Amino acid sequence: MPNRFSAAITNTAVAALQPGDVINDTKLKGFMARRQKDAVSYAVKMRVNGRQRFFTIGRHGQPWTPETARKRALAVLADSSIAEKPEPKPQAASFADVAETCLRVHGSRLKPTSRVDYDRFHRLYLLPAFSKIPISEISRSMVREAHARWSKTPRAANFALAVLSKIMTWAEDDERAYRPPGSNPCRGIDRFTENRRERFLTREELGRLGQALDKAGREGLVAPYAIAAIRLLILTGARLNEILTLRWEYIDFERGIIFLPDSKTGRKPIILNDAATGVLNALPRFEMNPYVIVGGRHGQHLVNLQKPWQTVRNLAELPNVRIHDLRHTFASVAVASGGSLPIIGRALGHSQPSTTQRYAHLTDDPVRQLTQVTGEALAAALSGYPKFP
Repeated sequence: MPNRFSAAITNTAVAALQPGDVINDTKLKGFMARRQKDAVSYAVKMRVNGRQRFFTIGRHGQPWTPETARKRALAVLADSSIAEKPEPKPQAASFADVAETCLRVHGSRLKPTSRVDYDRFHRLYLLPAFSKIPISEISRSMVREAHARWSKTPRAANFALAVLSKIMTWAEDDERAYRPPGSNPCRGIDRFTENRRERFLTREELGRLGQALDKAGREGLVAPYAIAAIRLLILTGARLNEILTLRWEYIDFERGIIFLPDSKTGRKPIILNDAATGVLNALPRFEMNPYVIVGGRHGQHLVNLQKPWQTVRNLAELPNVRIHDLRHTFASVAVASGGSLPIIGRALGHSQPSTTQRYAHLTDDPVRQLTQVTGEALAAALSGYPKFP
């Protein structure tokens, strides 16, 4: 026997229905929802010519939500002749419409740089592939084919797939029901192997970079604050935006630490070494500007470091080195100095151990150095014994 009860029909109530359950709506007499196996259907009970009749409205899911189905039920109750006419097939929501809403709602929770990335990949990859297709009809095979077309840029293809997956999961929510729960077509699609570009500066290259920074500052080729920003990136391993938006109030000189209230991975401390502290102490402060790396506009921080960096790297004859490679270099030197991967991950502010794991192959170098020094010491000891005749 079905379990019948009365309650306001809402998305939450519909999601809680068990097979056979029937809700009689308390907001509109005659309106009901019933779950049969995996599907929930809306219907309206009424009397036509003295006989009780049931009119099925449709299954839960776009366009039928509690609100749209209740409006349809109200129309049928007001004019029973509507029940005799076939319901025109409603136009399903397109991917473009749903994605736009998702990015507007979900995007407000993203950090500004992440929001820019989401919008860009949506525009360049997702819209050309799925724009006019009803979101409820996008299948795993469609997604797999699109992902394969993007294979020339593996990292971009994987990120586009991640954005698409976020949109699909958002569309499954009970409050929206654009797709059935658990139907995300991005699940089970293998990501491409990404060949991450990791460039570490050698000791000799770091020497050339240091000389280039001195020359650029001495001859006025680069602004002092840009030079300070580059030095801080090298000496702290911090992300570019963390240095450019650094405020004096975040720095505790007494404890030798920077407390970032917000970063890519949330709140983050940066431990200062003496060299980095020296760079900070050498910078003047402006009463009306809270930022460490002062920009050209009054009260603002430096926005773009690319042009100064290009000048410096050309002086150092390092044409292919990116600003982000300075962070990789900090990590490589930390590994060579005997630092463990978990500790280095904390220093860099990695939220996932797998992110730090990319530096695992560098741990062979200090082991090799130790083995070499040990072997030389043992060989020297052995050579000190008298030889047998």
